[in-house]
Amino acid sequence: MTEKLKVAIIGCGGIANGKHLPSLSKIEQVEIVAFCDIEIEKAKKAAEKYGTSEAAVYGDYKQLLKDPSIDVVHVCTPNISHAEISIAALESGKHVMCEKPMAKTYEEAKAMVEAAERTGKKLTIGYNNRYRQDSQYLHKVCQRGDLGEIYYAKAHAIRRRAVPTWGVFLDEEKQGGGPLIDIGTHALDLTLWMMDNYKPKSVMGTTYHKLGKKKDAANAWGPWNPEKFTVEDSAFGFITMENGATIVLESSWALNTLDVDEAKCSLSGTEGGADMKDGLRINGENFGKLYTTNVELGSGGVAFYDGKAENDSDMEARLWIESILNDTEPVVKPREALVVTQILEAIYESAKTGKAVYFN
Repeated sequence: MTEKLKVAIIGCGGIANGKHLPSLSKIEQVEIVAFCDIEIEKAKKAAEKYGTSEAAVYGDYKQLLKDPSIDVVHVCTPNISHAEISIAALESGKHVMCEKPMAKTYEEAKAMVEAAERTGKKLTIGYNNRYRQDSQYLHKVCQRGDLGEIYYAKAHAIRRRAVPTWGVFLDEEKQGGGPLIDIGTHALDLTLWMMDNYKPKSVMGTTYHKLGKKKDAANAWGPWNPEKFTVEDSAFGFITMENGATIVLESSWALNTLDVDEAKCSLSGTEGGADMKDGLRINGENFGKLYTTNVELGSGGVAFYDGKAENDSDMEARLWIESILNDTEPVVKPREALVVTQILEAIYESAKTGKAVYFN
């Protein structure tokens, strides 16, 4: 059996405790040996729950990175520090899993890719929606060519009223944006992955800060403070690819609509189509007739056996650790995540200037 990988967590807030730590703690080949947060009590609390008996606690990530025994670092901080910490971790000889989005800007994300290639260390980004059952199944359908050439797609990330009011989500300086960079990034990653298309040609975008100005608004997590709501409340993009394909990206935390969907995509190809709106549906034409197939995505359990399907976060962590142990490519490749950030940044730029952004 391979020696256990020593993993460190930088940023011990909601995403670390809700996703990374529970999933990593289930992996036999992992020891979580170091915890860092600028609020040191958060790091201590996480270490007590998930760390080894000798786990170290830090308030400064630079001190953590000096430990040569650490193999892997998970970066779970606000977007503004993703690049800085990830690059430092790579250069200190660690493999890095960075939470989504890759970085606040395209230049920062590009520097992360270059650091990974320069150091020979693995880098991946936390796009955990790729590991859902419907995503895994649809990706196999697309890879096999069942949909033919996918030339039109929609990336859906629409909430009616679910604005995250904690942490720094509403702070443009620390996050770089609102729903577009927060949940739109998941929908776009899924769509590009299904299409296997990473060459954007142009982007036209719009952003809106309309409902964020309202006081005492109805919201899943209680009313937001309009004075602190400095990001957009909805954003939309029209993306054309070099091969002529079109992607429409829609994202919102607050929008007057009943057509809500998050981290999903709809695909239209020359041989068939698919969408994730009401479960996973595949559509097409056979023998001169149209058909729609609803894919059953149960756990596949049998009588008298309580089989449970692996959840997306657990699969993400397991496959990431296996890519390090087996020296294979991670599921989410850095250059794929880079294109997502490139497109998101272009939507924001287009929204500000009122003009299309052209690449190359």
